[in-house]
Amino acid sequence: MGRRYSYIWTAEGWLYLAVVIDLFSRRVIGWTVSDRIKKDLAIRALDMAVRLRDP
Repeated sequence: MGRRYSYIWTAEGWLYLAVVIDLFSRRVIGWTVSDRIKKDLAIRALDMAVRLRDP
């Protein structure tokens, strides 16, 4: 899995996006958005990916 951070400008300010990508299928398997870039942003995206894949 690969992780990636991006930021997006909105009318209300910057939002940070964390994405987890399955490197084999190249599909997004987890993502989350927040107005702060903290470690829980990545953790929530990873939690979504784990729940989706149900290892």
